[in-house]
Amino acid sequence: MDEAVRVTQDVLDDAVGRAVEAAVAAPECGAVVTFRGVVRDEDGGRDVTSLDYEAHPDATAVLRRVCQAVAAETGLRVAATHRYGHLEVGDVALVAAASAGHRKEAFEACSLLVERIKAEVPIWKKQRFTDGESEWVGL
Repeated sequence: MDEAVRVTQDVLDDAVGRAVEAAVAAPECGAVVTFRGVVRDEDGGRDVTSLDYEAHPDATAVLRRVCQAVAAETGLRVAATHRYGHLEVGDVALVAAASAGHRKEAFEACSLLVERIKAEVPIWKKQRFTDGESEWVGL
């Protein structure tokens, strides 16, 4: 799981998505839920051109602790990879996955994981808008 749980500047392509899913796969798991957070072209009625993510040097360690905590709390397998750096509209910023015997638990665990990542992992997002302005989100 450690290789799939990381903060990286690498592009989060389909191979990364498969690696995150593989980190949570198990023969007893009939449900694997994967979330991909994708840069969208608008926020709050404003047109977004791109995002810049900055990550604290300890971000990977914190992400690992969050995954371990969610796994311990739910009793399920979870993993996530978050990207930082400059991202364009359509780029994937986060891949998170959870697996369980049944879909309901997998969906709930994946949702919990994403919420905890957003709340606890020291990654900050700067949105750039078509009017030339920018703003930090979540500081």
